[in-house]
Amino acid sequence: MGREALVHAEVGGENGEVRALLESGDLILRGAIRRRYSRSALTSVAVEKEALRFTCAAEVVRLFLGSRKAESWCKAITTPPPSLRAKLGLQNGARAVLIGSFNDGALAAALDGVLVEDGAADAMMIACIEGPNDLSAAQAMHAAHPSLALWAIYPKGRGVSFGEREIRDALRAKGLRDNKSCAVSERLTATRFNLAQE
Repeated sequence: MGREALVHAEVGGENGEVRALLESGDLILRGAIRRRYSRSALTSVAVEKEALRFTCAAEVVRLFLGSRKAESWCKAITTPPPSLRAKLGLQNGARAVLIGSFNDGALAAALDGVLVEDGAADAMMIACIEGPNDLSAAQAMHAAHPSLALWAIYPKGRGVSFGEREIRDALRAKGLRDNKSCAVSERLTATRFNLAQE
């Protein structure tokens, strides 16, 4: 989300200048008043004249962003994030072929009812990549249908021995370019690759 502003804030009985950061999961205040609010815990989010107003854990907060910016932040906070299915582009009847296997509830929910067996009929490929063999299988399947987008889904975080760098380097060497990424779950992330346009 990445919104940031230097503003006057009222937090409960405290007043002061803060740097407000609106991130995907949190709203953070730094400066004279320091707080970290989970976006999911914000209630009564509204615009009051020039301020964004919300409540969190019985603490009323006002950020004097100006009316236009307050409206924008209010909309960003109150609009639900897109589902993983939407992030992957699998809404409105889109289909995908699965390469490999996975054990992840979020991915299972996103792929429920959209998988097909034949790559020729698909809008995209979803490749679950845990190691070099999975990557080779994904490359072989994609070579048979090179016009399709390929979503590489792989582990993230510390301790991952085969991940983003290895996958990106190998697929770029085959002429694919990464053009979108999204989180899948606490353990997995996804990057979409397409053939580079000449």
